[in-house]
Amino acid sequence: MNQTTITTGRVTAQFQHMYTVTTENAAYTCSVTGKFRHEAESERDYPVIGDFVEFTVREHGQGVIRRLLERRTVLSRAAAGNETREQLICANVDFILITMACGHDFNLRRLERYSLAAWETGATPFIVLTKSDQVDNADALVDELTLTVPGVDVFPVSSVTGDGVEALRAALPSGSTIVLVGSSGVGKSTLTNALAGTTVAETQAVRESDERGKHTTTHRELFQIDDLFVIDTPGMREFGLWDGADYLDDTFRDIEALAEACRFRDCSHQAEPGCAVRKAIETGMLDAKRYQSFVKLERELRYAEKRQAEAARLAEKKKRKTKA
Repeated sequence: MNQTTITTGRVTAQFQHMYTVTTENAAYTCSVTGKFRHEAESERDYPVIGDFVEFTVREHGQGVIRRLLERRTVLSRAAAGNETREQLICANVDFILITMACGHDFNLRRLERYSLAAWETGATPFIVLTKSDQVDNADALVDELTLTVPGVDVFPVSSVTGDGVEALRAALPSGSTIVLVGSSGVGKSTLTNALAGTTVAETQAVRESDERGKHTTTHRELFQIDDLFVIDTPGMREFGLWDGADYLDDTFRDIEALAEACRFRDCSHQAEPGCAVRKAIETGMLDAKRYQSFVKLERELRYAEKRQAEAARLAEKKKRKTKA
């Protein structure tokens, strides 16, 4: 290929600021140009797994990324720690498989957090309940998940017996890009291999004491499995919300429906008379823990918005000072 020819490829692996860009015929190890780096204002301006890019090929399988093509969807989270920064996970995904194992990993509050982030991307969330062969009450767990996140399809699967894998596979349209997210040890890589029918992702045994893995997947990588594109991700201990205030109602549809019956349209569900939400909690119609989760996530999103606004203000101030 001519070194001046610009071609289009997809980012299939990322190692800090080096990328594997794959075309129909080959894979190239790429960096970004100096101009690209100079013009990038934030992490969102850099390529991430799933991105389509324009690049030029150099010798020995090397390449240089020159332009990032427009994204359809982006999955991101707030970076861990005190830094106000968005951390991109992947781009251009159609389905987000929120993966949770039966047993110790079963956590409804974490599910609500992941679901909120998934709705915000514009992709379709699925819940995949792994290791269903290890419990006797998988059907009851599915019912609980369905009530917790209404409108989201739940798929109980066992990568050991193969139960449920075909049903999940059939629900994913040809050509789709999917990403598996969840804690370490829930079986994301094992599920990737089950969908492929062969080993494409490394796996490792989990500890029997807490059923947790040892972060076998150390970096994000995109695999092509027949007519699917699958992104496997490392287990995430934290998933801070970066955005999603507009999608709280999608995750907490039951609370939104109850709120419509409150006497006051701007009811905060704290001390106002005629609050249908508080009444539902008192009568047991609404789980108090679920409402507490709603309040916690709402506050976290408001706080994130304030921090982002302040960070943007300081960045703009610094930019003006530099130009002066």
